[in-house]
Amino acid sequence: MFEKINCGLPYFIAEISANHAGKLENALEIVRRSAAAGANCVKIQTYTADTLTIDCGNEHFMIDGGLWDGYRLYDLYQDAGTPWEWQARIKEECKRCGVDFLSTPFDDTAVDFLERIGCEAYKIASFELVDIPLIEYAASKGKPMILSCGMGSPEEIQDAVDSCRRVGNSQIVLLKCCSEYPADWADMHLGNIPDMKRRFGVDVGLSDHSMGSMGAVVGAALGACVIEKHVCLSRDIKSPDSAFSMELDEFAQMVQDVQNAKLIARGPDYALSEKEKNSLVFRRSLFAVKDIAIGEELTAQNIRSIRPGQGIAPKYMPALVGKKSKRAIQRGEPITREILEELRNF
Repeated sequence: MFEKINCGLPYFIAEISANHAGKLENALEIVRRSAAAGANCVKIQTYTADTLTIDCGNEHFMIDGGLWDGYRLYDLYQDAGTPWEWQARIKEECKRCGVDFLSTPFDDTAVDFLERIGCEAYKIASFELVDIPLIEYAASKGKPMILSCGMGSPEEIQDAVDSCRRVGNSQIVLLKCCSEYPADWADMHLGNIPDMKRRFGVDVGLSDHSMGSMGAVVGAALGACVIEKHVCLSRDIKSPDSAFSMELDEFAQMVQDVQNAKLIARGPDYALSEKEKNSLVFRRSLFAVKDIAIGEELTAQNIRSIRPGQGIAPKYMPALVGKKSKRAIQRGEPITREILEELRNF
């Protein structure tokens, strides 16, 4: 997977998260449709409510505001989780469809479980970026590490990167992320992507929680090597994540938009394309706009810079004006380099 991410083409991750809506068949259909839409990888999350929090209802464990307003944390994670007994089957479906399988572990038991089913890489969620022991444990397995950096300060991101390197793992990709659901464009700060590449010395992608393709296109143009989006079969199939997720026809369009953005943003390259070469004929050049007799003075009235481009460049006009023509030149005849050299040698 790490080699694919570093091949120079955008690597697209379709995140199922809670969008299975409690049905394994939904998850398998998302895998199939994600593969058809151009995903390189399908991601799930490996946790239980008990590995993420405790079953408690006091004010510390209640969500106030936002997409999940009024939820108890424990209940949210129960509703959103992907049953562990499904995960090997989902991985198998990924293999059948020709896409990579990825999961986010949220504690050491999840890492151990994913090791048993042959997970080939680990994604660390933004909210776990500060859980250095978890990152170290996952990184110690020697698999590629994709670290989402939502809410992360430069110091916290550096701590996470260092924790991977400390256990001998340098297969690190950071994801710029805004941990809002959905994310407002003004809060995304995708200009951080090239800075993160310089600052931390690793490749950087984008975990995009904004609506539509705009964030992904801008991220790719700024150098994001990975684009991760939450996907769903339909936003009408309700789940804790459906409201900000991308339907799979939209995902397919995003893949095309991002690939085109990468083509558009290539450079620096000042060479002309073949089609551009065909347009050279329409440039301005110097032409006779009146009949000019032998010995007649060349002036701004009988020579002009006009289209098309078969004559010499307009910059040579000062070298011509005031000289007497060595030949007869008809109206509509280009001023050629030969005419210029005759005058220079006179």
